[in-house]
Amino acid sequence: MLADLSLQPLWITLQVALYTTLILMVIGTPLALWLARIKGKKKAVFEALIALPLVLPPTVLGFYLLLILSPDGALGQVWQAFGFAPLTFSMTGLVIGSVIYSLPFAVQPLMSGFELLGKRPLEAASALGAKPIDRFFSIILPLTRRHYLVAFTLAFAHTMGEFGVILMIGGNIPGATQVASIAIYSHVEAMEYTQAHVLSAILLVMSFVVLSIVYGLNRKLSR
Repeated sequence: MLADLSLQPLWITLQVALYTTLILMVIGTPLALWLARIKGKKKAVFEALIALPLVLPPTVLGFYLLLILSPDGALGQVWQAFGFAPLTFSMTGLVIGSVIYSLPFAVQPLMSGFELLGKRPLEAASALGAKPIDRFFSIILPLTRRHYLVAFTLAFAHTMGEFGVILMIGGNIPGATQVASIAIYSHVEAMEYTQAHVLSAILLVMSFVVLSIVYGLNRKLSR
C-alpha cells in the first residue's frame, strides 16, 4: 500500500507555503509599518479587515476568492487579458489565496514589533542623514528580528495546514493543486488509513522540527 503513496502533495505544500511566506514578508512589512503609525478609528477598521481571515470560515473566504479569481471574476478577467493562464485550479491561484488567508499571521506580529520600536530611533537616524532603506536594514530589521521570525513561522505553518481555501480555489488535482492536507482527506475518504497516517506523521514531524528551530533561534536572539 505504501508503494502507491505519492509524496508530491508534500512538495506542493512546501512550495505554496514558501512562496506565500516570502510574499507576505515583502507586502506585510510596509503594511505593518503603516498600521503601526496610524491612529484613531480608521486603524481599527483596517486592523479588522486584515484580521477577517482569523474569524471567517475558510470556505466563505475561499468562495469569494473563487468568484474573484475565476475567468469571469474581476481579477481573473484582467489576468487572462494579459495572456496568462486562469488563476483558478493553478499554483498561482493557490499562492494568491494563501497570501490573503495568512495575511494576519504575518502582519500582526510585525505591527507589534514596529509599535514597540517606536519613532525615536528612526527619527534619530533620519536626523543623521540615513535614508529609508538604510533605516530599515540598520535599525528596523535588527531591532524587530524576533517579530520577523515569529511572523515568518506563523505564516509558513498556517499555510502548510490550509484546507478549505485551497480546496475552493484549487480543487483536488493530483500533481497540480493537491496539497498534503487535501491528500490526507482523500486517503481517509478512500479508507486508505495507512497512507493518511504516513502523510500526517510527516507533517507532524516537520511542524515539530520547524517550531523547535524557531524557539531555539528565538532564545538566542533574546540574549
